[in-house]
Amino acid sequence: MRISYTGKQAELSPVHRKKLDARFFKLSKILDGKEEKGAHVILSTERRTQRAEVTVHYYGHPLVGVGNSTDLFTAINSALDKLEKQLLKERAKWRDTKRTPKGKLSQAAATGEEMPRLAEADVEPAAGPQIFRVNHHEKRKPMTLDEAVLEMEGGRDYLVYRDAETNRVSMLVRRRDGHLDLIEA
Repeated sequence: MRISYTGKQAELSPVHRKKLDARFFKLSKILDGKEEKGAHVILSTERRTQRAEVTVHYYGHPLVGVGNSTDLFTAINSALDKLEKQLLKERAKWRDTKRTPKGKLSQAAATGEEMPRLAEADVEPAAGPQIFRVNHHEKRKPMTLDEAVLEMEGGRDYLVYRDAETNRVSMLVRRRDGHLDLIEA
């Protein structure tokens, strides 16, 4: 990692310099991918307060950590802490984002074409039949068979209802020929 310092050039002790180099090395392991990244450290003094601002560009996003303290080493260290938190948060966002696979979909997006539809042959079949849970226990009053047939005229393929006479669950199913089957439980 390339580190450039700007501003008040204060000398740090070799022990502090070694600790800061270790911190920057830790950040460089997170940052450096295929190319070497650079960090820009701006040091300034305001009254008796030392201010350190560390800036790193990470995939087009500038990440900035600012630290204030009476000691220069402590200010740089707190700026590095804040920068490390930002960097880990950005990496987690990038890692958790869903990205389309390379191939047909990404080529169409790059050229601005409409996304191609996947054919049924391209989609892998499920391991078993899919089960869809339908909640029929809504607060409904029991109905007679005639009321259930009238309800089926709305274009439904099936109807589960509680029979008013027997108080049992019944089901009406529309057959392909248009007639209805009654299933009683």
